[in-house]
Amino acid sequence: MKKIIAIFAMTLILSPMLTAMGGKAEAAYYHTKAISVAKANLGVPYRWGGISPRGFDCSGLVKYSYGKAGKVLPRTAADMFYTKGYRVSSLKAGDLMFFAPNKASRPTHVAIYIGNGKMIQAASSKGVSISYTSNSYWKPRYIGAKRI
Repeated sequence: MKKIIAIFAMTLILSPMLTAMGGKAEAAYYHTKAISVAKANLGVPYRWGGISPRGFDCSGLVKYSYGKAGKVLPRTAADMFYTKGYRVSSLKAGDLMFFAPNKASRPTHVAIYIGNGKMIQAASSKGVSISYTSNSYWKPRYIGAKRI
């Protein structure tokens, strides 16, 4: 009887830790998968409202990439910013980066941080492409990042 109680107690103690560790592994998987999907679409042309490999807009690429990784995201950059994930200040691969015309406005652009100071995005000028986060166009428009 003491053994059964001991096993039950250990299960109660260890269960939250194992769940938390499994959650981190799952997060690492879907972040990596979303980045891989986005990279597989490098060169796809920009299409306003586009949500498929025939053409993407920024939020379409992010929604599509995360969807293929098993995570459902809203359709627009603003909805992603206001309803999903939690804000982070130190970026990790897979974090969503948000941009706005000015610091006080709603986000109008979203990209996926891929590490080493780079992000993958669907931009109207280049389609699906990789840019540096320090890019002179995007850097002043950056308003924050969220981890999904």
